[in-house]
Amino acid sequence: MNPQTWQKIRTVFSNAQRAAMHCSIASVDVAMQPNITPIGTLFLHETEFSGFFFDSYAESLGQNLAVNPKACIQAINSSKLFWLSSLLKGQFLDYPGVRLYVTIGEKRSATTEELHLVQQRIRMLKWTKGSKLIWNDFNQVRDFQVHAHKWVEYPKMMP
Repeated sequence: MNPQTWQKIRTVFSNAQRAAMHCSIASVDVAMQPNITPIGTLFLHETEFSGFFFDSYAESLGQNLAVNPKACIQAINSSKLFWLSSLLKGQFLDYPGVRLYVTIGEKRSATTEELHLVQQRIRMLKWTKGSKLIWNDFNQVRDFQVHAHKWVEYPKMMP
């Protein structure tokens, strides 16, 4: 992976998170059964091929990572406008999503900068009752290293 590809990944990821408000992390348990965990507070670093996410409620993910720290993070742009315009034109202007193959680390305390980033992400919904219930107690994060990626593509509609 090179810096140009990483910036493209960050753009596709950002568009996907903006549309869906989350991404999905696939892991496997001790019996090799798959599990999908939605995470809304995942961030990619600007220049390093890595990122972090806030981990407050993902019990199954934590149990699975204790057995196998490898996972796949998928972000899909589910914007109706993105899809409708792509279908009308018969071509995507950008990848509709990306999968990141990662190794996820142990939980650690969030830094002040990370807490600031999550506050920025949730600021538009901070006034809601659900926001206070879900996002009020974020203080633990997990770092991850990206080892590979795979674009989500529909070959006949790619530029």
